[in-house]
Amino acid sequence: MPDLARDALVGVVGHVEWVTHALGRVPAPGAIADLSEPFDEPAGGGAVAAAAVARVGGQALLFTAIGADLAAARGARVLADRGVEIVAATRPAPQTRVLSITDPGGERTIMVVGTRLQPTAADDLPWSRMPGLRAAYYAGEDPGALVHARAARCLVLTGQRLSDAIAAGVRPDVVVASGADPDEDPWGLPGALAPEAIVLTDGPRGGPVHRPGTSVLRFAAVPPPGPIVDSYGCGDSFAGVLALALARGHALAEAVPLAATAAAACVTWRGGLGPGP
Repeated sequence: MPDLARDALVGVVGHVEWVTHALGRVPAPGAIADLSEPFDEPAGGGAVAAAAVARVGGQALLFTAIGADLAAARGARVLADRGVEIVAATRPAPQTRVLSITDPGGERTIMVVGTRLQPTAADDLPWSRMPGLRAAYYAGEDPGALVHARAARCLVLTGQRLSDAIAAGVRPDVVVASGADPDEDPWGLPGALAPEAIVLTDGPRGGPVHRPGTSVLRFAAVPPPGPIVDSYGCGDSFAGVLALALARGHALAEAVPLAATAAAACVTWRGGLGPGP
């Protein structure tokens, strides 16, 4: 893992889910699947990205919302123990549950039960801290919260939330999207909101970085430091560490390989959080 231990505070806006990870295969319709080796952890886009920042020595400030049950309280404690600073609105609902099934090849299938709990601009959270942040990663679901995230010096946006950017009239600096996900359209922003760069990830094939007016920059995949175990959390680990590297002052051509290194490490453990800092 690259040395990113210099102080930098990165804001992450996104959700926390209580995830049960298990090994097995998704059953055919009407069938019953026998899953094995289950374990639980707080994960989801916000939690995984913030934990990735902390894991490589950065400071992560997670803007989120949590439920009012034991899973929510336990998840907040686990993330705090990982070095993540959490500022959370409380919802009366239980924490969102997720089942992630990982097949023998390491590919995961995710099933979300209920609605993701996301922070909003109306929540009494310290949004005033955003202008002091060098970078923010947005994986939320509230255009007003995205407006707050834009106050950070650099804004990284997941390709799953372009509709929020359009609704808020916010221009991100970088959009990160999966090249293999048909639900993500990284080209969906109008010209006035077009980012400085679009980074497409494609697993073991690396991916391209598109920048207006320049040639496409391709980055190579980083070989995992061990056997491939589970692909859960790789995309958000990539995005979180990309935001951290940009916060350090790295150029995009330097930041993307650092992010790819974090994603490669993520496939070598089960779940999204991985080892502590």
